[in-house]
Amino acid sequence: MEETVYTFLGSIFGHGEANVVAHVILVAIIVVLLAKMATKNLTIVPKGMQNVMELFLGGVISMGKDVVGEKYARKYLPLVATIGLVVFVANMIGIIPGFESPTANINFTLPLALVVFFYYNYEGIKKNGAKHYFAHFMGPVPALAPLMFPIEIVSHISRIISLSFRLFGNIKGDDLFLWVLLMLVPWFIVPVVPLVLLTFMAVLQTFIFMILTYVYLAGAVLIDEEHEHKRDDIVEDMAEVATI
Repeated sequence: MEETVYTFLGSIFGHGEANVVAHVILVAIIVVLLAKMATKNLTIVPKGMQNVMELFLGGVISMGKDVVGEKYARKYLPLVATIGLVVFVANMIGIIPGFESPTANINFTLPLALVVFFYYNYEGIKKNGAKHYFAHFMGPVPALAPLMFPIEIVSHISRIISLSFRLFGNIKGDDLFLWVLLMLVPWFIVPVVPLVLLTFMAVLQTFIFMILTYVYLAGAVLIDEEHEHKRDDIVEDMAEVATI
């Protein structure tokens, strides 16, 4: 029989797929409660959870402004902020002994990556039209289209793997590290430094997932600006070659 690590929910639902689903539901409940706490008593001068949530949303908008501009940063704020909250809470509960991170399971991270993949492609087609959107897969120079198109297709599909496996692999590794640590010493005397490191990694992986979501959205909706920069680079390269 495969050995599993004890979890509170696992003792109730079993240490299998039901355990993962139970932790996903727990994450959803925590995120909803945080949102309720932040919006329960809204005040002009924020305090408590409202202040924390406003700082978080302001940080998400600021991060998005540098990638896709303020207009689109605010437009896609609900998606990116929700993903950020879900991923952060899912990462953090695994640090608490007796719980397991849903993000340490590929069956959780893969659907998140697919949501981002389908949404940014949908937004790109919606804004630019299907013909213009898929035309940018062929590169800035028509002669390179037979080479560029399959490369772009593979590149976009690989984003699903990149998003899901990066988050899954890092959090799974963190969980294994914590499990080994708990086997060596009781949980109540676990050194603070490893817990701080695990918390930092949970925040870092949340940030990476959010910023990549913005980057992929920027590449989908800002096609004209992207092509313009590519054409300028090609012209500059040709000019440099001509002067040699």
